[in-house]
Amino acid sequence: MTQPTENPSPTYQQPPPQQPPIQQPSGKRLVRRSDDKMIAGVCSGVADYLGIDVTLVRVLTVLGAVFGLGSLVVAYVVMWVLVPEE
Repeated sequence: MTQPTENPSPTYQQPPPQQPPIQQPSGKRLVRRSDDKMIAGVCSGVADYLGIDVTLVRVLTVLGAVFGLGSLVVAYVVMWVLVPEE
């Protein structure tokens, strides 16, 4: 009987695929601000989250509500319900 011969060339295993690094949360959360609110604090929270002036967000919200046929009013109410208060 003959003995099985071993493979003379070494077998190379490929390294496992690289996983993308896990990104840590930036620490910013979208919340309704209770200290700078006019109605519900949604505009103030959005401005704080985006890092822009709250007056600009409020003006854009009013313009969007007037010229957007009220679709922004619905979005505001939805955010009022869904976004947690600070």
